[in-house]
Amino acid sequence: MKASQSPTPISTGANANVLIRLVVGGVFLNEGILKFLDPAANAAGRFAAIGIPHPDFFGPFVAVVEVLGGLLVILGLLTRLSALALFINISVAIFTTKIPVLLGHGYLGFSLMKLKSYGLLSMVHEARTDFSMWFGLLFLLVAGPGCWSLDARRKAGSA
Repeated sequence: MKASQSPTPISTGANANVLIRLVVGGVFLNEGILKFLDPAANAAGRFAAIGIPHPDFFGPFVAVVEVLGGLLVILGLLTRLSALALFINISVAIFTTKIPVLLGHGYLGFSLMKLKSYGLLSMVHEARTDFSMWFGLLFLLVAGPGCWSLDARRKAGSA
């Protein structure tokens, strides 16, 4: 090797994007499946209790978005589009379920869940997974799926 050449790195940060995709996609895939398995507890029934309009429509709709979006993120296929749909999904979840915890009361027709305490610390505690998913999706929107993805294969195949 010439002195001016540097060794090729074995791994790059772009390869690690697959780890974010597996975790974020896996959580959404699981949550979507749970909405189909027990809609009264996790989809339409829960949405009605929260105050989301048309829960019989939005329960299955959100389940499909989470299952399909989660699978696509895991595969790294249409990653940014899927991440955007899931980003909107988790943003609505935070807005409708965690902001009332912060405020200590319902607002805009969204109900307050029964907790021991309310305020900033309680909201952050209740939203820890939501925030992790939100930032994971934001990362994927900015950084993309990485080189170990079907998007990267499609791009390489078309070049």
